[in-house]
Amino acid sequence: MRRVWLYAAVVAVGVGAATWLAADASMGASDTAVFLTWGLGSAAVAAAVAAMLLRVLRHARLGVQAGIAALAPVLAITVALLGTGATMFISAHDLRALLVVTVAAGTVGLVTALALGERVAAASQSLGDLAQRIGDDGVAGPQDAPTRAGGPSELVGLRDELEAALQRLAETRELAAAAEDSRRQLVAWVSHDLRTPLSGIRAMVEALEDGVVDDPETVARYYRTMGRETDRLAGLVDDLFELSRIQAGALNLDLEQIALDELISDAVAGVSIAAAAKGVELRGEVASPTPVVELSISEMARVVRNLLDNAIRHTPRGGTVWVDAELGDDRQTALVSVRDGCGGIPAPDLPRVFELAYRGDTARTPGDGGAGLGLAVARGLVEAHHGEISVRNEGQGCRFTIRLPLAPAAG
Repeated sequence: MRRVWLYAAVVAVGVGAATWLAADASMGASDTAVFLTWGLGSAAVAAAVAAMLLRVLRHARLGVQAGIAALAPVLAITVALLGTGATMFISAHDLRALLVVTVAAGTVGLVTALALGERVAAASQSLGDLAQRIGDDGVAGPQDAPTRAGGPSELVGLRDELEAALQRLAETRELAAAAEDSRRQLVAWVSHDLRTPLSGIRAMVEALEDGVVDDPETVARYYRTMGRETDRLAGLVDDLFELSRIQAGALNLDLEQIALDELISDAVAGVSIAAAAKGVELRGEVASPTPVVELSISEMARVVRNLLDNAIRHTPRGGTVWVDAELGDDRQTALVSVRDGCGGIPAPDLPRVFELAYRGDTARTPGDGGAGLGLAVARGLVEAHHGEISVRNEGQGCRFTIRLPLAPAAG
């Protein structure tokens, strides 16, 4: 409906302008009516012919259709001149002169329309090439990109949008491929970490049931081993559950304000037995004033415990694990760091330590490398608190650093 009103407005303005010009030239009413009739009638005939040609050639190239559209007004003017010239022009010579000028100008206009149509066609072809690349499975490189042809702003804008969509699609495919590869590794590694302790527990249970082991010391050792393996399996299941909640965006964080010295002391107390059994010394320090943050205590305590467990596991007997907290240099964040004596992480592995199921070159023996979930869970929980976690080599080991925003009241 808006288009109909636009066309009607154009016609009204054109007729009004023609009428004003006729009045300004002191034409009579009859002459004005003849000119308007021939002008409007010839334009209608030209429009009908052009519409018919466009319908017949609707599958032709865009340049050809643009030429037909440009030919319509030339045809309308020619017909109007022929109709009015027979009765209104004094000299046949003048009429022929006008026709010569009209044909010459129309020829140039037609060539111009064809040239402009080719530009639009080239821009449309570039859009087609981009659409085809979006549908391809492979990701084309910059050298495969179509030539950036000019054209109307609408087509140029659409082409830019398609190029951006192609780039986003390529990135999404890369992420999907990486996620699929990570999922396969996770299934393989978790299956191994589940199968091995379950096989050990089954063997010990069968030995106890069959009476193969009956001396009290060995029986007690079997029970202790089964208890450790059961705890380890429970921890693995907890990590998987937590990771699924993180990836599904289903974390419900119960935020509270807490001083970091409390969080660290609770985490250290939770891993002190494991550190003593490994022969690793735990040391902690919290700078003054103690940073106060707003977080889910249970979730962030899990993060610190995961980092401490990881540090204790990879620090040799007689080594030391440090954990400390302080204000960041910007005075708007709090830093929690865990430093171990693992000997350092190879530089190529540093960017990947937080990837799902990544364990580097550690052995896949239960208790040595874990399932590769602890650091992935830690990163997910830290990011859920709008924080960051990073790692770098330092001294004879590596340092994991958590950066968290301070609580509003403490900022």
